[in-house]
Amino acid sequence: MEQPRTILCQEALRVIEHRHRGAKPPLMERAGSAAAELALALIDRSALPPLVVAGPGNNGGDAFVAARLLRQNGLDPVLVFAGEGAKLPTDARAAFDAWTAQGGALHGQIPEGRFSLAVDGLFGIGLTRPLSGSFAALVARINALDCPVLSLDLPSGLDSETGRILGIAVRAQHTLSFIALKPGLLTLDGPDHCGKVAVHALGLLIDQGSDPDPSGETGHTIAPGLFASALSPRRQNSHKGSYGSAGIIGGAPGMAGAALLAGRAALQLGAGRVYLGMLDPIAVDLLQPEIMLKKADEVFGLATCLAVGPGLGQSDAAAALLRRALACQMPLLLDADALNLLAAHPVLQRELARRTAPTLLTPHPAEAARLQECTIEAIQADRRAAALGLARRLNACVVLKGCGSVIATPDGRWFINTSGNPGLASAGTGDVLSGFAVALLAQGWAAEHALLAAVHLHGRAADACVAAGIGPIGLTAGELSAKARRVMNDWNHA
Repeated sequence: MEQPRTILCQEALRVIEHRHRGAKPPLMERAGSAAAELALALIDRSALPPLVVAGPGNNGGDAFVAARLLRQNGLDPVLVFAGEGAKLPTDARAAFDAWTAQGGALHGQIPEGRFSLAVDGLFGIGLTRPLSGSFAALVARINALDCPVLSLDLPSGLDSETGRILGIAVRAQHTLSFIALKPGLLTLDGPDHCGKVAVHALGLLIDQGSDPDPSGETGHTIAPGLFASALSPRRQNSHKGSYGSAGIIGGAPGMAGAALLAGRAALQLGAGRVYLGMLDPIAVDLLQPEIMLKKADEVFGLATCLAVGPGLGQSDAAAALLRRALACQMPLLLDADALNLLAAHPVLQRELARRTAPTLLTPHPAEAARLQECTIEAIQADRRAAALGLARRLNACVVLKGCGSVIATPDGRWFINTSGNPGLASAGTGDVLSGFAVALLAQGWAAEHALLAAVHLHGRAADACVAAGIGPIGLTAGELSAKARRVMNDWNHA
């Protein structure tokens, strides 16, 4: 079963690098060797030379090592150096000297011509300010090349902590991340700039505990291994009551579709019963008649867990239903207008924070901004910090949706999801996610596991749709549940 991968922030990486400063061979030599090995695999061995761009810091040192090893393998790399040898850090200066001692030439700019591959070793994780001037021009020139680009550690110009573009960033087709993944590779603009990401641990066994886990600096990708304990085939001797009763409250006038999407998703992901409490009652869901349609206030006495928000609206009646849900001692998921009502009524936020039963929140960036009383830009500037802040303050497991959805827990742990595709950027997909999560809550899953699994499954379902020729353009929310059901059954029987 697929296992999660470690994600390290800068402080954790610096600690690890410092602890291995005297390693033999040095970490820079290992990184450059790994880069050269991947570059050799990517080069088509045509008559065209590879291009290596080295920057003024340790990332540039990795590039010098890679260029030297490419040359030793019979290639004639063109090396562009955007710095001064005398100002390089100690290890990078040694790599610079080894290159020049071998007879390697240095170029100040990318020459005209074509290349088999461009290796981007301009800037690494230490970059914190926007690129400008000659550095920005160099990145623009790399992006204009007619060849694949391999970035070392992360594309130059990308913030390793947040995935923000610092003025301009390299658009790579491949990224080789050293030691572990970085948050910026996986969220916000990172996935659009990194291409295919590979990780080389440089021989450091960080997952086996050889290095410390600085508080808050280590996260993980989401994979079924995180929630494997909740996966198992169903017992033959079971009945619908064995799999819980999911209650979903929403469906105000003009917004019935959101509640129906959530209800159908919950049923198809295995909830034993689904009670759909509609503010604007309808008699039957003709596409999924198994759903039991009720008035909104009737669901409280029937469900074993609740999802409040899909199509809820922000009326006084909706606010009263939310307040009642917050008082219930059962697992609770809040989405959409339930989150907007929380943002509008601080007293409800205080009631939420005092809950002892598990709570899940599923905001998109605009909803998170309302809850934090800030701008969407501030939320997106550091998605990990935003999710962690909401989780701590509201005492809930939170998923900040978007490219590289970030999941945070009240005790400060965090995860980034890597499944999914742009087909999810369409109306109703968030309602389906809520249905998935409440279905797992109904089946007795712990809140954290339910949210992790629902988010990852949501993306996997979208990926399965695209693999089957459905989307990403035109993928609709209602097409996700059948694919998710298949993936879920595969997991349970793995």
